[in-house]
Amino acid sequence: MGGGKETPRQKMIGMMYLVLTALLAMNVSKTVLLGYIRVNEGMESSRDNLSDNNKRVTEAFQKSIDGNPGAKPYYNRIQEAQKEFNELISYIEKVKANVYLNTEKPEAGQKAADTMKIKNCVNGAYDNYDEPTHVLIGSDEKNPSKGPLTASELKMKLEKLQSNLMAMVEKMQKTDGEHLFPSDYDNLKKKLDHLKPTASGAKEDDLVMSWEMENFYHLPEAAVIANLTKMQVDIKNAEAEILQVFSSASGKLSIKPDKLIAKVIAPSSYIQAGQEYIADIFLSASFSKLAAGDMEVLMGIDSLSAKKGATGKSLEIIDGQGKYKVGTSGQGDQKYSGVIKFKKPDGTFEIYPFQNEYKVAPPAASVSADQMNVFYAGVPNPVTAASAGIAPADILINATGSGVSYQPTGSGKYMFNFSGTGECFITVSAKTAQGVKVQGPPIKFRVKPLPKPDAKIMGKFAPPEMKKTDLSLVSAIGAGANGFDFQANYIVLSYEVTGKVKGNVKVVSGQGSSLSPDAQNVFKQAEVGSKIYVELKVKGPDGKIYPTLAAIKVIR
Repeated sequence: MGGGKETPRQKMIGMMYLVLTALLAMNVSKTVLLGYIRVNEGMESSRDNLSDNNKRVTEAFQKSIDGNPGAKPYYNRIQEAQKEFNELISYIEKVKANVYLNTEKPEAGQKAADTMKIKNCVNGAYDNYDEPTHVLIGSDEKNPSKGPLTASELKMKLEKLQSNLMAMVEKMQKTDGEHLFPSDYDNLKKKLDHLKPTASGAKEDDLVMSWEMENFYHLPEAAVIANLTKMQVDIKNAEAEILQVFSSASGKLSIKPDKLIAKVIAPSSYIQAGQEYIADIFLSASFSKLAAGDMEVLMGIDSLSAKKGATGKSLEIIDGQGKYKVGTSGQGDQKYSGVIKFKKPDGTFEIYPFQNEYKVAPPAASVSADQMNVFYAGVPNPVTAASAGIAPADILINATGSGVSYQPTGSGKYMFNFSGTGECFITVSAKTAQGVKVQGPPIKFRVKPLPKPDAKIMGKFAPPEMKKTDLSLVSAIGAGANGFDFQANYIVLSYEVTGKVKGNVKVVSGQGSSLSPDAQNVFKQAEVGSKIYVELKVKGPDGKIYPTLAAIKVIR
């Protein structure tokens, strides 16, 4: 729902919606879903601002009829269109309320209005995607439900609105006294054409996605509500477009809002030293592209100074927005302020002050060994690298020392191997708009050899003494590093078992970890009070051969 020649406000809304749509493919947590809530609130505010300004423009248009009878047919058409706009806005609000009530399920006695703002959801179900899907689409996504307040009914009403408006415009173009300018007529048709709900034709799991599925299927409540609010904003933008085109065609009214609010939006208020801070400073209710001299954004002055003629630093104006860029060599809290000078229809200027702040943090990087606080030579070492304010996919590392080699295993994830011991230094960098930036000094890790293995009997490290009845059950000898939490595979290559049997010392050796019958008999027949000596040759995960010896006293 959008296209053609768009106003700066419409472009902004479109960009916000694209960000939302991109996030829907991610498995987001409730914390991230709060972003949907904030954007939804912003779109609700924009919708309400548009509604207020559309009302004021309509009232001004009505007053112009007294001195310009030719404007009345256009005003009547506006009234006709606004009736349909308002009915659909109200209907979508009912759809949203139905989603809220069925998803949040407020307790008995609680006012329904308490759940009508998603930020006030009492049960915090804004990540619930099953109930909104069931309410709007039903249990079969291939055959969406057709009942009241469903996605199918909403689609039908949107199609009807678009069809009725197109028919009205076509009829006006064929009626004397209601013609539109050719360029306005063509542009308005394009805008209204994009009101029609149309599926992209994309496929998912060999299933062609319908419009209903693309907007509401398996989306969390927060995203569903944001999509519905976005549709309301699109409808209000269409209303504003019709107001502008019809009033312009009447030759009487120049549409410029009589009350505006200065807005400052920055992609991030937390950035690192060396990066640029970028912000858009604009008028939230601008209906058309501002011509040269219609608006100025002046930095570093207040309203009183501006009224007295102070100029300050003037920003470049692009698409009705002042573009603010400043270096960030300093660190800590940063503040800025200024005014927007906007030309009213009578040629005088109105002053709108603004202010904002952001934080500049020094580069900070972290590297964590995922299993221990040191590295070990001879085995894979999983590692995670991160830097504040940098996406994992934009993290780069460089490591030196102790014969290190490493491979990426995911965003910010690596597997390290070492052929030697000593120290390893890891440097973290980040890909930014200004190029690759080093994120702080190298981080040092110790690289240690693997610990020597100990014998394991019956799944436990060989104890200093064992009962004769337990020893009779021993059939194999294993090995491992006692107290070592790292995943390391030790393999027994050979064994030699020495014990006192019937007064004689018996020595039995063999290959592998499984004991031969003779070796098992040493454990079974060893005399109480004597000791059994187990000598092993063990191959560690680093390929080295380790000898190990265990002495076990036989007790009753």
